Amino acid sequence: MYLLHLADRIARGLSALRGLDLHPHREFILAQQTSAGGFRGREGDADLYYTGFAVRALAVSGGFPDDVRDALALYLRGHDPIELATIDLLSWLYSAAVVQASGGGDLMEDQPDDLIHNLVAGQMALRRSDGGFAKAAEGALGSTYHSFLISLTLELLGQEMPRPNALIQFLYDRQRDDGGFVEIAPMKRSGTNPTAAAVALLRSRGSLDEETREDVLGFLGDVVSTEGGFQANTRIDFADGLSTFTGLLTAQDLGVKDVIPPARILRYVRNDLQVSSGGFRGAAWDRQPDVEYTFYGMGVLGLLFT
Repeated sequence: MYLLHLADRIARGLSALRGLDLHPHREFILAQQTSAGGFRGREGDADLYYTGFAVRALAVSGGFPDDVRDALALYLRGHDPIELATIDLLSWLYSAAVVQASGGGDLMEDQPDDLIHNLVAGQMALRRSDGGFAKAAEGALGSTYHSFLISLTLELLGQEMPRPNALIQFLYDRQRDDGGFVEIAPMKRSGTNPTAAAVALLRSRGSLDEETREDVLGFLGDVVSTEGGFQANTRIDFADGLSTFTGLLTAQDLGVKDVIPPARILRYVRNDLQVSSGGFRGAAWDRQPDVEYTFYGMGVLGLLFT
């Protein structure tokens, strides 16, 4: 599974990174767990989105204390998966899988027998005539990123993507002359994150040709920041943790490790994103770390040493 394999890859890299003390970052994440068992974001309340990133960050950095895992399981049991939007459903499914893998029990065993069928039906209702999946029921166009999320969701549910060739064509229709991919059809300027999502999907389908690979690498070269990370697109002149993570991951998956010299990325993450007291911020100008960007910071460091 994509997310589990990625977590293993990052964990192996972090374990090989000498001189990195993960303890402050783990303590920062653990401090974000609420009494209800979920993890809070910047607004102070727990939600599934931030809980999913906290789970991913803890999983790659040493796992879960039993009390943290058990509180998390109770929090997840308080949500009905059938009522969740795609991004929250993916967070719930991944977190439930990690809870089970760490000895906390199977959160799916008490669910209705037709849950998977109904969850798949709910995701398929978001498919549009362009071959992709919309962000929400009212959306008229397929979204590159949400198509990626739904693919991951189906994978966690053990289900195949219906009409995969339509999805592949949808993705190629989102590629632009700059070599990258856009989020929705009307957009003209590619973004690092939709490009990463498109590449991951095309690679998973064995549908990434050499010409597209070269085009994407050219685009990634255009979004290199002077700071030592990747920008979200060519109009934004600063790097950020999310784009640096997805840009680095995409470049590595395409067989190139030096679109940005690793030492420059390492310096950027440690000097500009890492908070000495624990956690990672989103960008150099950001003053507040959170669990999402802490996962991305750990992720970049792990990727650099795989």
